Amino acid sequence: MLGGLFDKPLDRVVTAEQMRAIEGQLFEMGMPVAALMEKVAGRVAAWIMAQFPVQPYWRVGIVAGPGHNGGDALVVGRELASQGYAVQVYTPASQPKPLTADHLRYVRYLGIPVGETVEPCDLLIDGLFGFGLERPIAGAMAEVVRAINRMDCPVVSIDLPSGLHTDTGAVQGVAVKATHTLCLGLWKRAFCQDQALAYIGQPRLIDFDIPPSAVESVLGALPPVRRATLATLRSRLPIPRPPDTHKYRMGHLLLVAGSRPYAGAALLSALGARASGVGMLTLAVPESLRLMAVAQIPEALVVGCPETASGAIAYLPEDLDLNRYSAIACGPGLSRDAMATMQTVVDSSTALLLDADGLNLLADLGAAATLPQRQAVTLLTPHRGEFERLFPGVLADAIDSGTAAQMAASRCGAGLLLKGACTAIAHPHGTLWYVPDSTAALARGGSGDVLAGLIGGLLAQEMATARPDAIDSALDTVLDAALTGAWWHGQAARTAAAERTELGVDGVHLAQYLNPVLAQMLA
Repeated sequence: MLGGLFDKPLDRVVTAEQMRAIEGQLFEMGMPVAALMEKVAGRVAAWIMAQFPVQPYWRVGIVAGPGHNGGDALVVGRELASQGYAVQVYTPASQPKPLTADHLRYVRYLGIPVGETVEPCDLLIDGLFGFGLERPIAGAMAEVVRAINRMDCPVVSIDLPSGLHTDTGAVQGVAVKATHTLCLGLWKRAFCQDQALAYIGQPRLIDFDIPPSAVESVLGALPPVRRATLATLRSRLPIPRPPDTHKYRMGHLLLVAGSRPYAGAALLSALGARASGVGMLTLAVPESLRLMAVAQIPEALVVGCPETASGAIAYLPEDLDLNRYSAIACGPGLSRDAMATMQTVVDSSTALLLDADGLNLLADLGAAATLPQRQAVTLLTPHRGEFERLFPGVLADAIDSGTAAQMAASRCGAGLLLKGACTAIAHPHGTLWYVPDSTAALARGGSGDVLAGLIGGLLAQEMATARPDAIDSALDTVLDAALTGAWWHGQAARTAAAERTELGVDGVHLAQYLNPVLAQMLA
């Protein structure tokens, strides 16, 4: 009966206000603040000792601020000292909170050196400020942060690098550039913001056993905001397959892509679809690209389409029945001269993914006016420039990319994947996922084409196997495909970059890493 007592919602993402309310629930129900501090700091210290085993002559600097983040840091320093680490504490604040002052007094009693000015060390623990900082760091405290950033050693921030806004990830005056950040309890929203990545370094969640009831008491009535992890993605992958299945049960994707100037986009998106494991792939391209596509993607059914003078698909052949497909992906390399083709796929009653020029053409039609009229679900996969064209002013009005994606999804009634270093995936009803595990190696032409094909193939499989019976359940299916594809794509890019450097991950190699990385992750 007690087995589910601590079924932990470790993928939830919270704001500073929500985290304060959750901690307030713990304290109201009898958890002493001091006991929680000991527990949290003990787990932080255990992680540090595992990551940085004690070494002779090593000096560990502990920067303790005036609040409870500083108290956490002092307990961490005390625990490290008890295990043989040479610890030096720095307390630049003159008036710590009572509990932090108590820990500081005990640290002095133990004979651990305490100073005010940060000095060179071999490992530094940043406990200056945690979550919830709402004003810029200035004056003497700003100098402390700058001194930390001049250190030539690993810097571990407790909960959040000091100086980052908890929700937006914005730098408030100055901020610590950590090599590792140990987020406490639940993921803070800053960990899912592009602008925070240069300061967070390698993130790690330190679980301290928050009861689900405390989380649900604060977040229960709100649309969930989550951070993608391998644990949350396993159940969404289209494997293992039933042993008696066959290709016609594993989805049929129609990929409408390419033009003479952008022939490669069609091939790269087809490589992404191939990696998804979709049962059947039909590739609709301009007639002049048909033989090339057959040679490069021999397993696909390739349909050559009439062309415009510029080499775009003029229209889809009349005998191409769009309703026979599980899903359609349209847009990579399509060009702006394919409006008739675009209108045809939008008018279909098949689940539809729009990317690249499909989005640019949709912007000409008006996303908010066009998409709610569709009789099937739609997924949009824009980068920031395409998003601005589709939804002018929304990014400027929103506090972050996730909020912008939620606003746009609600406005047009479609699933929306907003690409970035931290990708945001929004459901029209408010559910939001972040996929922050990315790499600068993806800042390269062709990466998005591979992603479009990959998600399109996953969507076709989901639609064929799940057979959603209503728009709402179909939208959930769309988001599952988008979430799985974005996470998988990011993991493949990270692995490829580790082996080939960030300069060596072109679209073809990225597609080649997709299946080996998945096997590695599932092993």
